[in-house]
Amino acid sequence: MINRDQIRIRDPYIFVNEQEKCYYLYGTTDSNVWSGPGTGFDTYKSSDLEQWDGPYPAFRPTPGFWADHHFWAPEVYFHHNRYYMFASFKSEDKRRATQILVSDSPKGPFEPLSSKPITPAEWECLDGTLYIAEDGTPWMVFCQEWVQVRDGKMCAVPLAPDFSEAAGEPITLFTASEAPWAVAGGDEKDVYVTDGPFLFKNKEGELLMMWSSGSKNGYAIGIARSKNGQIEGPWTQDEETLFPEDGGHGMLFRSFEGKLMLAMHTPNHQPEERAVFIEVEEKNGTLRRKE
Repeated sequence: MINRDQIRIRDPYIFVNEQEKCYYLYGTTDSNVWSGPGTGFDTYKSSDLEQWDGPYPAFRPTPGFWADHHFWAPEVYFHHNRYYMFASFKSEDKRRATQILVSDSPKGPFEPLSSKPITPAEWECLDGTLYIAEDGTPWMVFCQEWVQVRDGKMCAVPLAPDFSEAAGEPITLFTASEAPWAVAGGDEKDVYVTDGPFLFKNKEGELLMMWSSGSKNGYAIGIARSKNGQIEGPWTQDEETLFPEDGGHGMLFRSFEGKLMLAMHTPNHQPEERAVFIEVEEKNGTLRRKE
């Protein structure tokens, strides 16, 4: 067993396994996430979110896999009796992209569902997340990165029913600079980051998206909303951040005790990153830390 605060991890994602009555923790787990070779993704298993078994090797690239570094931000979903992992990868001769992997177990091993990523080959992309619309259409929401467009974009693309490929062209939902709380950075002070989308509906039927960018207090989580509940929008940005301090890349899950929990990593500098779980509640159409 290992304590939560002993696990170095970025972009933490919790899969709640109802069958086993346990939680699986995934995330960016390579020791050198920025420049080293990509090892793969590990997962940890827990019944209380504090003491964890593992790590278990959820994904290890096989010879011939197209990516060799920047193995980032895996998310796992149970769909049609299989487990699907959405994760970002990069190689020296191919742009960063989100690919979908599949397994018969939440522990893995996960293998590529198809031979190529879902995101456009000519775009620099990351942080794909799944959203299934009310009409049953699966969508992948992802970021087109600031490294290519300077003002990072949040995009969405419909998926084939089996997640094997894109079922249409990607659309732009919004750009990072539209958020009043987002702060520009970079050498020329014109870079706006989009990171870590996660979608959910509030009690009023609005479609909300948590996402991360730079703020006056560092890496932060804000909320965008589509008031008509449709993925296509139009999207507006809340004035205030959900979590304004040095942490981000959040997602939501419901604990076995019925609590709505925010998972994120903090702080945002290596090698101190740790997963934290914060109880939140919906209030006045948005989320707030529960007091």
